[in-house]
Amino acid sequence: MTGPTGYNAHDATLETSAVEQSVVLRVQGLTKSYSGKPVLGGIDAEVRSGEFVCVVGPSGAGKTTLLRCLSGLLAPTEGVVLMDEVLVERPPEKLAVVFQDYSRSLMPWMSVLGNVALPLRSRGMPRADRQQAALAALAGVGLEGCENQYPWQLSGGMQQRVAIARALAYQPEALLMDEPFASVDAQTRADLEDLILRVRRDFGVTVVLVTHDIDEAVYLADRVLVLSGRPTTVRAVVDVPLPPDRDQLHTKSLPEFAELRSQVLKLIQQA
Repeated sequence: MTGPTGYNAHDATLETSAVEQSVVLRVQGLTKSYSGKPVLGGIDAEVRSGEFVCVVGPSGAGKTTLLRCLSGLLAPTEGVVLMDEVLVERPPEKLAVVFQDYSRSLMPWMSVLGNVALPLRSRGMPRADRQQAALAALAGVGLEGCENQYPWQLSGGMQQRVAIARALAYQPEALLMDEPFASVDAQTRADLEDLILRVRRDFGVTVVLVTHDIDEAVYLADRVLVLSGRPTTVRAVVDVPLPPDRDQLHTKSLPEFAELRSQVLKLIQQA
């Protein structure tokens, strides 16, 4: 694995030293064009079981396009996406997506409990089982006692917690998140970052999160996937060897955090 000189970065064909971790998502030669204009120019990457991978890159690099291709919501022009070595041609059952615009993804006429339980109907679960799973997911994101409220009665941060709970109730193997904290204030964002770290730990879910925020990427991730400019490829994959138990004050004050942040920022600027 090679990368820019002086950086703890890796080529997009990720190393397989952690043989004990199976590959959940594999991307091979992924390209996407709109009206003949290439956005994604050939992406190769993989995400291993239980990993937290953040995706960053220059504005307009196609981060959301990549995430939609991973989720099966958008068909690639060329190349393939595999989940558990099965070709992704539509949204896989073992995958859930949390979008940035939580206000549009929640049903305002349904209670919080109803919103969280809604995707479970497609699995044919009995009503009692759906409610039990939804209540457990709400407890997992700190929303016990809010099940009978409606989304419009909650703050933005609480609404995004509902969206995350809905994804968790589905018990996905992998969770894709598209700038999920971009629409909330700084303190709420920090709280939600810590929440998703707890969710990852407690639920054992694999997470891929797209963000413009370099601090957020380094704080959350095991590895940061840095995209180039268009047509987009993977410029580097940066390992984040920070302690697994992270907090907003201590972790972000570490010299290692500052160094990693500078590495990622320089890679994006060079792109």
